[in-house]
Amino acid sequence: MIHYRKILELQDEGISLRGIASSTGHSRQKVTEIITLAEKKGLVCPLEEEMTDRWIEEFIFTQKTLEASGRHPLNFDYIHEELAKPNVTLSLLHHEYEAECRANQKIPYSYRSFLRHYSNYADKYKATLRIRRKPGEIMEVDWAGSTAFIINRDTGEKVKAYVFVATFPCSQFSYAEASLSMDSHSWITLHNNAYSYFGGTTQIVVPDNLKTCVTKHTTRELILNSAYKEMADYYNTVVMPARVRTPKDKANVEGSVGVISTWIIAALRNMHCFTVFDTIKLPKVDGIACPELVDYNVHIYIRNISTFLIL
Repeated sequence: MIHYRKILELQDEGISLRGIASSTGHSRQKVTEIITLAEKKGLVCPLEEEMTDRWIEEFIFTQKTLEASGRHPLNFDYIHEELAKPNVTLSLLHHEYEAECRANQKIPYSYRSFLRHYSNYADKYKATLRIRRKPGEIMEVDWAGSTAFIINRDTGEKVKAYVFVATFPCSQFSYAEASLSMDSHSWITLHNNAYSYFGGTTQIVVPDNLKTCVTKHTTRELILNSAYKEMADYYNTVVMPARVRTPKDKANVEGSVGVISTWIIAALRNMHCFTVFDTIKLPKVDGIACPELVDYNVHIYIRNISTFLIL
């Protein structure tokens, strides 16, 4: 076994490559390779107790462990860099990885294994990981950045329709509805309709710092809008607004907003809608949701089921 930890500690003490090679019994070429890879991965002294020789080997030579499985190895550096780009997700990267494997006649990892290996890598690399949630515990809510439009029957003018989105972080199951207003009455009504669609309430609701939700939000004080607080009390739920300028606090609904903008708003781009009920139908009005919303949730459901069933 190579003495990875000792090599890095001697290098940190300022010992020369020749001295490290002599002390550990490894070639200078190997010592140089280990030091270079450790620096590239950001592994510097002092090292934590858990960073044993085996831990360090798996960390800096990730490909060796994966190649032993017989499947096409994962390029974690590439995955990590691509995830930093707008709209890039692990689901998309796994799809591209599978396509690459088919083209090269290699055996790919399943989506579940793909996530597990990247999670292990990210944990060692100190990357940001997704927060695990319990089913039905939290509902994240927000307005979509993109707007839908309805047509004024009398003038033919396009009128903006704002799209409300509610998402369960655990399953990504979502509700969307168009509204002609973003006032407090509309905001609360949309919550009521979302709860009706989901068939129940959640323990926690996470909104943004909108005036319809929050009167004041600082690190020491939180004052909710009185009407919104009454709604929360009625449903026996807790309102936990995201921190100011911290979209990661409600990352799931932020992600759903982008996807719903494609699956619903963009999907309706060639339709002439004359009421908000023509855009995204209310379950309470006619008993069904719009086909685009159903298609989106079915897509999410199938993807989640595949994650657990495919090995």
